[in-house]
Amino acid sequence: GCDHSCTFCVTTLARGSSRSMAATDVIEAANAAVARGQQEVVLTGVDATSYRPSLAHLIKSILREVHDLPRLRLSSLDPAEIDDDLFDLLVSEPRIMPHVHLSLQSGDPMILKRMKRRHTPEQAVDLVKRLNSARPDIAIGADFIAGFPTETDAMHANSLAALDTCDIMFAHIFPYSPRPGTAAAKMPQTPVPVARARAAELRDAANNRQSAWMNTLVGEALSVLVERSGRVGHAANFATVDLMSPLPAGAVVDIKITGHKMGRLEGAPV
Repeated sequence: GCDHSCTFCVTTLARGSSRSMAATDVIEAANAAVARGQQEVVLTGVDATSYRPSLAHLIKSILREVHDLPRLRLSSLDPAEIDDDLFDLLVSEPRIMPHVHLSLQSGDPMILKRMKRRHTPEQAVDLVKRLNSARPDIAIGADFIAGFPTETDAMHANSLAALDTCDIMFAHIFPYSPRPGTAAAKMPQTPVPVARARAAELRDAANNRQSAWMNTLVGEALSVLVERSGRVGHAANFATVDLMSPLPAGAVVDIKITGHKMGRLEGAPV
């Protein structure tokens, strides 16, 4: 569930308020994953930052109790709820992967208000600057909705600009789609072709940014968790890496990056 009421979302209507899994159960599940040979655990939820008593408290408990877990990754985070304790963990704890995915949704202040989001574009930019400054290897991802009701060309341009100002490397971009029962469905709608065209423009810009970033990784050695096929894995920064020769699934291997293609890095063991 969720405790918030974003105007485009039916989660609260469908699932009610948020409910937090007991920390002991999360730790038990993480220990079971490690016992199966998993090298990485991902904490996920509709709104992970709403975890109570706090997400930072849960993370500290996992790191303390699950001794043999080498990699902990977090799913999408609400920028308005990244408090000082969580921020400090994100930038200082080596077992937390250097990858933060933010639920931004738009780069325009008025659209964010009409969405009932709880952050401003300026707050998002400041958060990313502080993350990059404290942990330079961190990679930022974000969600964006294109063509939200009442969105003008200028508002869309602000979302395009946010790809740069928020240093986005991984963008999940969707054209707005009305959900019955939500406040946004009753607002003046952006024509569907316009929303789709804006989403395509955002994706093109995001892909260009990602390609330029991947160019900077060529020649670097990245720690990669090999997945089930043995031919692909994910780097700590969440980049997908195609392996030039098969490696044991579940191994964490240093891979020298030799190139990239279609949003995927390529490389071989150092």
